[in-house]
Amino acid sequence: MRILRAAGRTAVPWKNGGGVTREIAVSPAGAPVDDFDWRISLADVRADGPFSAFPDVDRTLTVVEGAGMDLTVGGEYLRVGERCAPHDFPGDVATAGRLLEGPVVNLNVMYRRGRVTALTSVLRGALLLPVPADAAVVVVALDGTTLLGADEPVTLDPYDAAVLDRSPGVLRTDGHAAVVTLRVHP
Repeated sequence: MRILRAAGRTAVPWKNGGGVTREIAVSPAGAPVDDFDWRISLADVRADGPFSAFPDVDRTLTVVEGAGMDLTVGGEYLRVGERCAPHDFPGDVATAGRLLEGPVVNLNVMYRRGRVTALTSVLRGALLLPVPADAAVVVVALDGTTLLGADEPVTLDPYDAAVLDRSPGVLRTDGHAAVVTLRVHP
């Protein structure tokens, strides 16, 4: 288990310069923003505007703070108004966002189409957390406290994360935690 504390993240301008993001994890490690297999980050969105385009990338966006956004994805309307509800859309079509009631923070999962399969779930409570042999699992505490393991649990505070290569046993959260399962295809 690799623990990634929120306090160690640096705010970096978006690819299109319209906001900032804080990278949580990327594969392969150190991959640039235009050449990753998968990437997980938190984005601060303070104004309406276009999203950066990512060719051959699919995205999952989860609002974790704020009232949400209306998205226009390739000319189609998508309401992202429920907190902690993941929404999937292609990252390579024209996308614009309009804030519903002020700034938001979004959890972004981006993954290379055809090379990676990703599943993002947000949970509350307890779960026996499996880690498939052919996958990476990233847990991000969204609010409250998240505990990984049973005997000597590791504590994740809001926006802390853990990259798992095997099951820690139990995940418990008194808030919400995102569980992202990523499979890279040969």
